[in-house]
Amino acid sequence: MDTRIGYREIIKNILQSHADYRASLLDAYNSQVIFDDERGQYLVLDIGWNGDRYLHSTPIHLSLIGDKIWIQYDDTEEGIANDLTGAGVSKSDIVLGFRHPKVRQYTGFAVA
Repeated sequence: MDTRIGYREIIKNILQSHADYRASLLDAYNSQVIFDDERGQYLVLDIGWNGDRYLHSTPIHLSLIGDKIWIQYDDTEEGIANDLTGAGVSKSDIVLGFRHPKVRQYTGFAVA
């Protein structure tokens, strides 16, 4: 199987699980998943009103760049990288894009 295709499915399953969990929380926000296979962009979007407060937030943003999964943003408690490695993705195929390039070499994940 093509690694890129396999990673797409892993990403979609993980993000859907996160969106389902977030939707079960006792707030009025709606969590949606946004998948763009053509451009390799995958998001969880929280949107809606909770009383007088409006929220439009992207708690998770992943990109497929080449054969690597780039974590562009991660606002989860456990860390989306843990979910990816738990699903069989090698740390060498995960880039912590939200970390400064000078720091990535110390993270245990791919540099680029």
